[in-house]
Amino acid sequence: MTDSRMALRSDSLALARRRTLMAGLAAVALVPLAGCGRKAPRSQAVPTGATVLALGDSLTSGVGASADTAYPAVLARLTGWKVVNAGVSGDTSAQALERLPALLQTHQPALVIVGIGGNDFLRRQSASATRANIQRICTEARATGAQVLLVAVPELSLLAASTGRLSDHALYEEVASELKIPLHSKGWSGVLGDARLRSDQIHANAAGYERFAQGMVETLRDTGLLAR
Repeated sequence: MTDSRMALRSDSLALARRRTLMAGLAAVALVPLAGCGRKAPRSQAVPTGATVLALGDSLTSGVGASADTAYPAVLARLTGWKVVNAGVSGDTSAQALERLPALLQTHQPALVIVGIGGNDFLRRQSASATRANIQRICTEARATGAQVLLVAVPELSLLAASTGRLSDHALYEEVASELKIPLHSKGWSGVLGDARLRSDQIHANAAGYERFAQGMVETLRDTGLLAR
């Protein structure tokens, strides 16, 4: 074989090796991308009679309606769960985080519903701090073995509520996605954006709490937390 033919054959083999190597590297690079697209595991159904902790502020405690028409009471009626109303009017995410350990120890819930942050927004507190607090609440609740449902809260202001132009704050979608936990979205935005369902600019009335609880039941069923 002449020198020129040997050189050509050597170049061809080298090119083939490079193509094989590049194909292998591309295949390896695609592995993490496929993993990122996987959905979070479906939640386990919470059985009838189980204890569920509803953590929040005045929207959870039921300001604007009676105790038996607050959303946790309605949710208990719709699901058969024992729903503990752990809503404190005026609470911020930091205050809810501070209360959480004692509540978890006392009630040992199978599910924690986290709906907090509205007072942070009203008081113009740092969104990053609110996000960090909510993430810690969800993480600490899960550390006890409880499942968590995060409730999105609109970026409340009196002007937004009066015009009915409410939308969920982006941090809730971010936290739910990062922690791979279910999110109940557009619940409070829909209720507080409808004057017929409000007792004042930032609180629901009995009909509003009923509507919110009914919407949450749909989310609970869709995520598997509540058996169909």
